Amino acid sequence: MQFTLHKQDGLARRGTVALAHGNVETPAFMPVGTYGTVKAMSPLELKEINAHIVLGNTFHLWLRPGLEVIAAHGGLHKFMGWDKPILTDSGGFQVWSLGDLRKISEEGVKFRSPINGDSCFLTPEESMRIQRVLNSDIVMIFDECTPYPATHSEASDSMQLSLRWAKRSKQAHEGNPNALFGIIQGGMFED
Repeated sequence: MQFTLHKQDGLARRGTVALAHGNVETPAFMPVGTYGTVKAMSPLELKEINAHIVLGNTFHLWLRPGLEVIAAHGGLHKFMGWDKPILTDSGGFQVWSLGDLRKISEEGVKFRSPINGDSCFLTPEESMRIQRVLNSDIVMIFDECTPYPATHSEASDSMQLSLRWAKRSKQAHEGNPNALFGIIQGGMFED
């Protein structure tokens, strides 16, 4: 990945991110293709509106249609019929949103699939493996979403866990030529 800065005005900036499947002008509109398709739009229509990147959802793609189906199609780009860049989130928010159906630990998140009830375990390493199979141009680290409301101590603990998971994500991502982006959830506290 390479970023070229074209123009800056204070903290605002315009540039180009060069990725394996093409360039993305920033700032960018990123249509959401949760299950590998943008609702009500074909890949051709996405190109007609000048979309340069699509967001896929690691958690949902892993559970349905599943990695075997996507791999059998040659990766997410071919599965979608999309030859431009794809960013996939890590699945962290989705497992967090399961509420009482999930158990967060240092190792990862244990939960029951909302689709079929299977027992699942998502770790930073597994998230990186899934995103590698998907061949995402931009891979997001696995993080814990800080709950709201949260005490200072809860927000700090969540941030520290996310930092440890970020380190594990980075190690698991080694050897993957695609970009790895960090996530900052933070909280309501300045420190």
